[in-house]
Amino acid sequence: MWFYVNRVLVGHQLADAAAHDRPRGNLSDLYPRWLGARELLLHHRNPYSDDVALEIQKGYYGRALDSTRPGDPQDRQGFAYPVYVVFLLSPIIGFSFHTVQLFFYWLLIALTAATVPLWLRALNWRLPCAGIAIGIALTLGSVPAVQGIKLQQLSLLVAALLAGSAACVAGGYLFCGGVLLALATIKPQLAWPMVLWLLLWSASDWKARRRLVFGFAAFMGALLIASELALPGWMKMFLEAIRQYHQYTQNESVVDQLVNWFLGSHGGQILAAIACLASALLLWKVRREASTSAGFAAGLAVALALTVLVVPMYAPYNQVLLLPAIFLLTRDRVAVTAASPAAQLLFGAAVLALAWQWIASLSLSALWFVSPDLAFKGWKAPFYATFALPVLIYALAMLAARSPGSVLRARASAE
Repeated sequence: MWFYVNRVLVGHQLADAAAHDRPRGNLSDLYPRWLGARELLLHHRNPYSDDVALEIQKGYYGRALDSTRPGDPQDRQGFAYPVYVVFLLSPIIGFSFHTVQLFFYWLLIALTAATVPLWLRALNWRLPCAGIAIGIALTLGSVPAVQGIKLQQLSLLVAALLAGSAACVAGGYLFCGGVLLALATIKPQLAWPMVLWLLLWSASDWKARRRLVFGFAAFMGALLIASELALPGWMKMFLEAIRQYHQYTQNESVVDQLVNWFLGSHGGQILAAIACLASALLLWKVRREASTSAGFAAGLAVALALTVLVVPMYAPYNQVLLLPAIFLLTRDRVAVTAASPAAQLLFGAAVLALAWQWIASLSLSALWFVSPDLAFKGWKAPFYATFALPVLIYALAMLAARSPGSVLRARASAE
């Protein structure tokens, strides 16, 4: 996978950029956040302003974007994050961005690897060291992880924070779990389903679980107050930045992309609403389950699979959040496939969709040694399952949460 990305995918992008006069700067998704944090904390400039956005473009793309050039990207790369992300990045704003890039590259590798044992702990699944090592290798060699690491996407950091929060909750460290959950809201669209699920879970046994809410509320309140002190009125600026971001990128969710082809412009929104309702009903049923139960694990898997399905951004790197559902389905494969022949077919399709990225990347890597140009032409192949995989994993996660095997394990855990 790494060979494919470095030689085939990047090779195609370089050739395509040269052919269409597309700008290429540092292309680091961390850069807009890092520069915005530096300008606010060191120079007291508004990171949402147009002049800072222009400086971000010059670093990210190598020059300012020009609307008269047809090859220029549409994404302005503005500072479209809650302002409290600057506090998370404050320790690194004094270094050169080259140093920051190198540090963050290895940090994301370490954090992504750490999500494997953290999710296993949250699911209460004990694997031998060899199994954990295989899980880490496959995770670090997957399309979502490699793309996220190469782009230095904060989605991987958020995934690690969510995994840490879930592991803390499963281990009984509820206040710490709430703090990590609040910190994960630096990307609200990725965090809100799990936030809602854990708050519902906490409210269902307030006396025993209230520490999670206290941790979340205390740290979230501190972040909001500090943000208002650092940049008064930032919330309005943030919402406007989000509106502009969706306007010039026209981001759509996975379900939007799949369904709009068949049902029209509103079909995706209708199915997303149905998926949210179905998930809410399931999560309501398991809200009283203990944090070490199979029901709680199923709730985590469903909430995060739903996130990937409906979040208004279908970029593959967000699919790192499918990891707990994939682990759950691997553990419960016998119960899931025993449900019906249709479940077996669905499970087989999911396995093929998951494995396709490695089948395609291996084929293109081999082809590169024969003809790089031919490999460049097929660069899209590892991404062919990008839209199918979240749908299959979500459907199977819902099925696993209702399967007899999961119910039996939930009862055994409760006892």
